[in-house]
Amino acid sequence: MRILIATAGSRGDVAPYTGLGVALAGAGHEVTLATTDTFAALAHDAGLGFTRLPADPRAHGGAGSGRELMRTAAAFVTELGRGFADAVAEGTDLLVLSATTAPLGWHLSEAGGIPSLGAYLQPNAPTGDFPPPVMAARPLGRAGNRLAGRFALRMVDRIYAQAVTGLRRDLGLAPLSARATRRRQERADWPVLHGFSTALVPRPADWRPGLRIAGTFWPHVPDGEQLPTVVEDFLRAGPRPVLVGFGSMASGEGERLGEIVVGALRRAGLRGILQSGAAGLAADADDVLTVGDLPHALLFPRLAAVVHHAGAGTTAAALRAGVPSVAVPVTADQPFWAARLAALGAAPDPVPLRALTAERLAAALERVTGSQSYARAAVRAAQHMAGEDGTGLVVKAIDRLAGG
Repeated sequence: MRILIATAGSRGDVAPYTGLGVALAGAGHEVTLATTDTFAALAHDAGLGFTRLPADPRAHGGAGSGRELMRTAAAFVTELGRGFADAVAEGTDLLVLSATTAPLGWHLSEAGGIPSLGAYLQPNAPTGDFPPPVMAARPLGRAGNRLAGRFALRMVDRIYAQAVTGLRRDLGLAPLSARATRRRQERADWPVLHGFSTALVPRPADWRPGLRIAGTFWPHVPDGEQLPTVVEDFLRAGPRPVLVGFGSMASGEGERLGEIVVGALRRAGLRGILQSGAAGLAADADDVLTVGDLPHALLFPRLAAVVHHAGAGTTAAALRAGVPSVAVPVTADQPFWAARLAALGAAPDPVPLRALTAERLAAALERVTGSQSYARAAVRAAQHMAGEDGTGLVVKAIDRLAGG
C-alpha cells in the first residue's frame, strides 16, 4: 500500500511517526511522511518519502494559554488547511492521521475515497477517568471529566472551523461544519490507535470500541548511530549527570533558565547536560555540558534523572529508560503528562515553568536522586512498556484493513 502519514506541530509531534513509518516500510508498504519543511530531515534520515505541509507553528507565536493558545492554534490550522490537499498524491491508498491533521484529513478521505485511520499521541476522547489533557490536569469527578472532555472537543471544532470550510470548498464537497464532521466520524466508530503506553494511561472502559491504546511510537534511531564523542567523554568523566531540556518550549528564555539550572545543579551537587532546544538553553560552567538534539534512546539510560517539560515523547522516553523525572510543564497537554508521572511515583510533584527557581529545582533534584523509590517506579513502568509494541499493532491493523 501507498501510505501517507500526516502530522504537524513541534518536533515531539512529528518524530514518533518516523518510527511508525519505518515499521510500515518494513512490512512492505510505501510510506511518505507529510509534515512541515522544518522536519524534512527526519523523514529522509528514516528512509521515508517526504511531502510538505504548508504551515510552520513557529510563525504563529509562542505557546500561551486560554484565548492566546486558541488564536495561535486557529491561525496555524487555517494555514495548514489551505494547502493540505496538495500533500495527498494521486494513488495514495491510506491516510494515517495525527490528532492535528485528522480534522482536515477526513475531508480528503471523503473527497478521494481514501480509507483513513488515526494514530494519536494524546487521549483526546472524553472519558470519566480523567479530564481532557489540553485543559486540566486535576480530576473533576467522572461527570465533570466527561463534560470537560466534550467541551474541549467543541473548542477544537472552533479552531478548525475556518480551515474546514475552505478545504471543503476547494475539494468541491458540500458544506459541513467541523463539529458535524467529527460527530459523523464518531458515529462511524472511526478507528484510532493511540501511541502511548497503558503504563501512563490505561484504556478507559467508557471509550467507544474503535479507540485503542497501542503503545508508544518511538522515534526512529538509525542503526549504528552513536552519541557524539564529546558527550561520551563527559558521561565517562564522572557520576551520572542530569539532563535538562525544555524541547520546543520557553523560546528565548535560555539565559534566565540557564542561570536557574546551573544554580540548582550546584545546590544539589550534580553534573548536568543542557539540551539547548527552542529556549537556547546554555551554560558555561564546570561539570555542565551544552548539547543539541540527541536521541533519547541512546542518552537517557545513562542519566541520573531528566528535567523536562513533560511532553508526551520525553515523558515516555524517561520511563522507558527507567530514569526518574522532574517535570516542568508549560502548556497544552504537558501538565497532564506531568501529573501522570507523579501518580506513577516516577517524579515528584510538577514544578510549572512559571514558578521555577533554582531553590525549587534543586529540592526536586535532591528528592529524585536521593531516594530510590522514584527510580524503582520508573523501572516498573519500563518493564510494562517493554511488553508493548505500538508500531506493531498499527502495522497489524493496516494489514487487516488491506486484506478486508
